[in-house]
Amino acid sequence: MRDRLDHFREALTETGKGSSDFDLNPETVLPEGRVLRPAGVLAPIIEGERGLSLLLTKRAAALKHHPGQIAFPGGKQDDGDADVIAAALREAHEEIGLSPDKVEVLGTLPPHETVTSFHVTPVVGFVAEPFEIVPEPGEVDEVFAVPLDHVLDPDNYLVQSRRWRGQIRHYFVVPFGPYYIWGATARMLRSWTQIIQP
Repeated sequence: MRDRLDHFREALTETGKGSSDFDLNPETVLPEGRVLRPAGVLAPIIEGERGLSLLLTKRAAALKHHPGQIAFPGGKQDDGDADVIAAALREAHEEIGLSPDKVEVLGTLPPHETVTSFHVTPVVGFVAEPFEIVPEPGEVDEVFAVPLDHVLDPDNYLVQSRRWRGQIRHYFVVPFGPYYIWGATARMLRSWTQIIQP
């Protein structure tokens, strides 16, 4: 297990090309000089009886933005955050009860630009100790684990599409059981698969 984590750490030192919600839609022209807000999300790896898994959240159905979608814990960088890593750790503590001192940060994935004008940095961390998962009321409906091998296998990814603002938009999905992981979350995970390939 430690060898695999070391492999992740080494791979995450490589500076790869960033991704965006527009990767599969080359006809979309992004405005010059657009202002993106920095944000950090945490990809928390845990170890269980069946090996390594990734914790993800299902956003509350009553939320105004992205209700019911699968997401990493995380959010925008606040003025009090030292950087996007600190933002990701703070938000994970607020959203799922994961204390920052339980997270061994392995590195970061290339940033991702969202349709909502965020510049998101995914932070990969290993949670060495068990912790009590406490979903934030009103924000998180569920916290669940996905086998890491599932989301790091590029063969598990599909490209689907739907109409958005009058145009057909294509995006990655990586379904797992009853969970439909798509959009920005799936795209950031897809970047991870590309980085760790030998």
